[in-house]
Amino acid sequence: MAGAEAELRRLLDIMAALRDPRSGCPWDRVQSFATIAPYTIEEAYEVADAIARQDFAALRDELGDLLFQVVYHARMAEEEGRFAFADVAAAIADKMLRRHPHVFGDAATRDEAAQTVAWEAGKQAERAARGESGTLAGVPLALPALTRAAKLTSRAARVGFDWPDAGAVLDKLEEEAAELRAELPGADRQRLTDEVGDLLFVLANLARRLALDPESCLRAANAKFARRFAAVEATLAAEGRTPEEATLDEMEAAWAAAKVAERERR
Repeated sequence: MAGAEAELRRLLDIMAALRDPRSGCPWDRVQSFATIAPYTIEEAYEVADAIARQDFAALRDELGDLLFQVVYHARMAEEEGRFAFADVAAAIADKMLRRHPHVFGDAATRDEAAQTVAWEAGKQAERAARGESGTLAGVPLALPALTRAAKLTSRAARVGFDWPDAGAVLDKLEEEAAELRAELPGADRQRLTDEVGDLLFVLANLARRLALDPESCLRAANAKFARRFAAVEATLAAEGRTPEEATLDEMEAAWAAAKVAERERR
């Protein structure tokens, strides 16, 4: 623990030096919460990426980058007299104690399902204390859209506003696809935007109904596409050609071969 405390203190001192008005880094001195926020989101995704790749050396580094983001925001807040890093650490420690009375208090030991219910009840009480009302209150606007869609509908499902099963969601998906198809001839950009949005929203619901994370599903699909397209390029390169020099049928044949090769490796 002493080592962790010493390294954290060193990191806090480095951050203070970077933000020093006279001798600090010119770039770091002019940053604000708004300009740093995109980097915070990016670092969180890089943590998730390292976990997905099971690259634990990278995970160590990415967690450090994410911790630095917390230190950065806390330092800017301290400069404005709002709060300091110690307040951030104290707030989350207090919250964990409050939300785990079965571990740190006298509450009876709960199973996972009971703990999930109690956790959500605790969060709802905290939202009420902050003056946030409504079933959907507190779902952050800055979340990735698919994740926010899943969270919004999960909240609504708690009060009974939900499809009965995944099959019903698939029926809705087909309905939304038909509505999108009907709008294609007109090519009205706003109507197409609405219909594509409805389709994505239902897909996020379907993932939630199947106990899947829609962002993870799409990340996996992105990785699969990138992997297979790289195989297409490699196939063409072996023939001395580029994708621009191949026909669509030739690229699709190479794509199909890549799919077969992946299945054989499993």
